[in-house]
Amino acid sequence: EVQLVESGGGLVQPGGSLRLSCAASGFTFGNYDMRWVRQAPGKGPEWVSRINSGGDSTYYADSVKGRFTISRDNAKNTLYLQMNSLKPEDTAVYYCATPQGYYSGSYYPKGYWGQGTQVTVSS
Repeated sequence: EVQLVESGGGLVQPGGSLRLSCAASGFTFGNYDMRWVRQAPGKGPEWVSRINSGGDSTYYADSVKGRFTISRDNAKNTLYLQMNSLKPEDTAVYYCATPQGYYSGSYYPKGYWGQGTQVTVSS
């Protein structure tokens, strides 16, 4: 069974940093591009960042470029998001997600998502 378990969220002051982790299991993690997506209160999901399967190509939304860094450790089946210079508008639930496809026998058109971790940026 596919599992994605995010951790590392919390309350941080503006300008602070957090490092999110996503532990993956139930599929061949190293074969898949992975994404971070966030959803702020009352808003739709927003793509944040993507990394290719080998970890040598990364992509960022303009809103986080230069502040966030996505990375992965395929030996540990773990995805990371280092978030620096955090702003109140970064407040959201952060999800790691696979590409669209079949996981655990079911098709996920928007990919398989974890349960999310809350990030709150406030003074």
